[in-house]
Amino acid sequence: MPVKIVTDSVADIPPEIVKELDISIIPVILRFGEETFRDGIDITNDQFYERLATSKVMPTTSVPSLDLFARTYARLAEVTDQILVIMLSAKLSGLYNAARQSAELMEGDCRIEVIESGAAVMQQGFVVIKAAQAAKAGASLGEIKDIIQQTLPRVEMRAAFDTLEYLKRGGRIGRAQAFMGSVLRVNPIITLKNGVVEPAGRARSRAKAIDHLYEFAASYKHIEGLAVEGAACPEDVDRMVERLGAIFPKDKILRSRTTPVIGAHTGPGLLLVAVMGDK
Repeated sequence: MPVKIVTDSVADIPPEIVKELDISIIPVILRFGEETFRDGIDITNDQFYERLATSKVMPTTSVPSLDLFARTYARLAEVTDQILVIMLSAKLSGLYNAARQSAELMEGDCRIEVIESGAAVMQQGFVVIKAAQAAKAGASLGEIKDIIQQTLPRVEMRAAFDTLEYLKRGGRIGRAQAFMGSVLRVNPIITLKNGVVEPAGRARSRAKAIDHLYEFAASYKHIEGLAVEGAACPEDVDRMVERLGAIFPKDKILRSRTTPVIGAHTGPGLLLVAVMGDK
């Protein structure tokens, strides 16, 4: 029986790829006051950003219940005896620990292994896609784990923000805290290293920040996968895809919208580029 792949909604994998590769998604929980939503299911991106702009209550995020993980595992255990779970960086969320705890409580013969990606968004998404492609091709769980370990060092991202205020409020700012003193005068650019948000540069304008994202992708000697994501800035995504078409086939560039849970920590101005390849 083929290995089944599970990941979280923060991986931002385009829906058509999720369906094609039969990836199971665990939705993170989003809250506006007393109202609760499942990321990517109960609230659309447009609804979320409209609400973010008008709500007096800042959204918060939380890990779904162990029961949700258990029900996902149980459903998959009906069709497989091996499940591989790839979760968001444990330094950013409790998802990894929840996935592991739920797996330890499962009964039966289904083997469940949980891996921490040390990443997020399509930086993590590319790893999950590689794993799911291997699973679909009939690779064993051990072989897929090897593929993941080979892929993790080859994925990276850069993200440009209008402000880091949302990351600061959500406690996810990490070493990018160093930017806060000049946050009103620069467009900060961040990356994820070892599962932690870190500063990667700063620009004096939005246009210069976008230049930085392009130059980051263009610095790769070989690109296997390229993705562009935006929160609520579709025009910037379109322009970035057009521009990146000069260094990578435009029709193979993955487009994704960051989920509301990401938006809760970044705000509407997030634009990011994720690369899988070799420098």
